[in-house]
Amino acid sequence: MSLTELPGEPEPLALVLDDAVLDTLAPGFPAADVDDLRISVHGPVFAAGDDGLAAEVTTWNVAIQHTPAIAVGATRAADVCAAVSWAVAHDLRVAVQATGHGPVRNAAGSMMVTTRRMQGVFIDPERRTARVEAGVKWKRVMEAAAEFGLAGLCGSSSDVGVVGYTLGGGLGSLGRKHGFAADHVLAVELVTADGELRRVTAASDAELFWAVRGGKGNFGIVTALEIELVPLTTLYAGGIFFAGDDAAAVLHAYRAWAPTLPEDVTTSVAVLRMPPMEELPPPLRGQTVVHLRFAYSGLDEAEAESLIAPMKGAGTILLGFVGPMRTDEMDAIHMDPVDPLPAWEKGMLLGDLAAETVDVLLAAAGPQVDVPLVMVELRQLGGALARQPEAPNAVAGRGAPWMVFVLGPGIPELAHVVPAVGRGVLRALEPWAAPGCPLNHLGDVSGPDEVAAAYLPATVERLRAVKRAVDPAGVFTFGHAF
Repeated sequence: MSLTELPGEPEPLALVLDDAVLDTLAPGFPAADVDDLRISVHGPVFAAGDDGLAAEVTTWNVAIQHTPAIAVGATRAADVCAAVSWAVAHDLRVAVQATGHGPVRNAAGSMMVTTRRMQGVFIDPERRTARVEAGVKWKRVMEAAAEFGLAGLCGSSSDVGVVGYTLGGGLGSLGRKHGFAADHVLAVELVTADGELRRVTAASDAELFWAVRGGKGNFGIVTALEIELVPLTTLYAGGIFFAGDDAAAVLHAYRAWAPTLPEDVTTSVAVLRMPPMEELPPPLRGQTVVHLRFAYSGLDEAEAESLIAPMKGAGTILLGFVGPMRTDEMDAIHMDPVDPLPAWEKGMLLGDLAAETVDVLLAAAGPQVDVPLVMVELRQLGGALARQPEAPNAVAGRGAPWMVFVLGPGIPELAHVVPAVGRGVLRALEPWAAPGCPLNHLGDVSGPDEVAAAYLPATVERLRAVKRAVDPAGVFTFGHAF
């Protein structure tokens, strides 16, 4: 067996508490107890007031800042076990963060375990699998797998953590062909509320394995995932920027064109309000544009070109490229930002994308409307995304043909305006709404009821039963709750 090993362990989420409860969760601890914790872990430990605490728990989405009572920088699974056991002994709830891309709210007064130092990536090219530790970003996995003609089911950006992305569903540019990233998890290494490390599979614990793949961080801290890789060296992919003046023509063309595509193709389209930054190409700088994203994972380049051809005449092209691309270059499809920024976001599934749907979307957030939004995106779903894998999981929203996603700046000056505008766009589209939403795209939530509504009622009850079994005291209580 040939193995490659990259030196160096996920990022789950958990439940939501109201602010009144959170205000009671900022206790002090005897110095001797904190010293005992420091002795029991290999990574750094920070208590409230320590220099370095803020830097340890900083987020990628800087609209949210964490203020935990204790932070542990885990370097291995044993650190996570020790941290969870210490937190339970001191009546602390536990939060976790790897890359900081998915915070929902301030984990105030908690024990926060940061996992970014857990960086092991192990590729088994014969089994076409990867074992990925908790702090690893997709970029490292894609680069390591590409050496063997393999790829993981990365999302629109390889800068995000593998674990949090995958356990929230994982919707990427190969989704219609291969399904959600969660569908390709073979094993989960999970520290539960009893401080024990478990290796959870379909054979060892079918219910917990079902729940954690789609239920994200409600059940413990994942220290590593074993995932399937797919055989793929190149794809025909890229993005095209159209002039904002042609938004109606492009979106209506997209609405008619996308349903004709085979499952080898995954697409999305977005109305983008580009900032006036010098780093951007002049045709895009400070402009509102329409960005078409296209990824074909088949083998016939001529077919790929014929499939994309109808959209090339849909409007005035400002910039763009669609052509052969290596799997470790897939960030060029969506061109997501990599620098930390403050953001507010919210998603919703659609059961139909009719002509009227497009008209309503444009009336609410088209280029001619002055709204403080960065992006309104339509993603084509269906294909393998609509089907359960061989080992079924709890991924929410499976089966809808479309998703709409709204993104705005999460800056204090617009703290009330952006959510109101963003939710207003989604309310305008409610006549076409479908049940559910994958957790990674659920975004801002008012509380557990809104999270629970992302799932079918029977799924919620099943998830809650697993939660009661593995975390009856609610130790993991931050993030998306149900």
